[in-house]
Amino acid sequence: MRPLEDYLVIDFSQFLSGPSASLRLADMGARVIKIERLGLGDICRTLYTSNLVMNGESSVFHAINRNKESFEVDLKNEEDCDMVRELLKRADVMIHNFRPGVMERLGFDYQSVSSINSSIIYGEISGFGNEESEWRNKPGQDLLLQSITGLTSLTGNADSGPVAMGLSIIDMLTGAHLAQGLLACLYRKAITNEGGLVQVSMMESAYDFQFETITTYLNDGGALPERSVKNNANAYLGAPYGIYQTENGYLALAMGSIPVLGKLLECEAMLSYTDIKEAFDKRDEIKAILAKHLLTGTTEKWLSKLEPADIWCADVLNWEQLMAHDGFKVLDMVQEVEMIDGYKYETTRCPIRIDGELLTSSKGSPKLGQDNEKIIKEFNLKFIASA
Repeated sequence: MRPLEDYLVIDFSQFLSGPSASLRLADMGARVIKIERLGLGDICRTLYTSNLVMNGESSVFHAINRNKESFEVDLKNEEDCDMVRELLKRADVMIHNFRPGVMERLGFDYQSVSSINSSIIYGEISGFGNEESEWRNKPGQDLLLQSITGLTSLTGNADSGPVAMGLSIIDMLTGAHLAQGLLACLYRKAITNEGGLVQVSMMESAYDFQFETITTYLNDGGALPERSVKNNANAYLGAPYGIYQTENGYLALAMGSIPVLGKLLECEAMLSYTDIKEAFDKRDEIKAILAKHLLTGTTEKWLSKLEPADIWCADVLNWEQLMAHDGFKVLDMVQEVEMIDGYKYETTRCPIRIDGELLTSSKGSPKLGQDNEKIIKEFNLKFIASA
């Protein structure tokens, strides 16, 4: 039995942040019913991050909404709203990620929902928090949040300008934070039967993501981070930290003693940097020497010298190389799921194991409204709609 079996989650959220939270709850056994807009559904159904169309919809939607049910409603129709309220009366968790004020207008804000179900755990995600500010009603979109929170000043080389991460990292982190808060309140509910309101903003999650670097900034006289000119991988770490091109590929190097590296790599020019402070104070100079030297040999050659000496280093793989590697295969990270119409696709599984069990599921993403009839019958909503 999975930890959240018999828990019911009603999920109004769209895009990535909220659905990533409900996905994690579904992986742990919860039943997740997506409330989707009549005729359109979750906007993520048509949010394409590539030109890949899977069974008529976006690959992003399929990746993040597997193992869920779809209940298609018109929230401007009072009968449909009554059916949703009936579901909420029986729910353990509700999730949404609309801008501030939207759920109040629809009648599904925390006060309204808790008045019909005092023990519900109500989770909401906003872009910039609910406090009054000029940002409050701006769109909570991942790239915008990366940009406005300083995150783009940490990636790329010093002369690159701001560089965004190639993932919707703030969405994913915010969803993870919401899931953590919901799980904490579910634990409290199990003890006291007390409901709760869990609020997470993308901005706060972006700040928390940078807790190490922001702490350094706050205690370093307000000195802004300085990326290295070449091979930057962390604005606050000195040489050799970075990714370097080799004769036939790339090599990642983490922290390490410069003269020790010089000896192992047979690079005489690095042997003179014996002062530990030089790793940062002269990092561009050292990295330039190291980058030039590593081009003279293959990645395999350098790994054969560094790994036996317990130097923190790694090959740099693309997905094709990664998935062919035994280190990936042994984890069994890929699962096949199937939609109601028989369409099958491969995706990743939940990364969590509980009691040694992989949390897999063969259920793919839902077609829009595919579960309406079943949900209406199971929860006796036909009577509600016709009353």
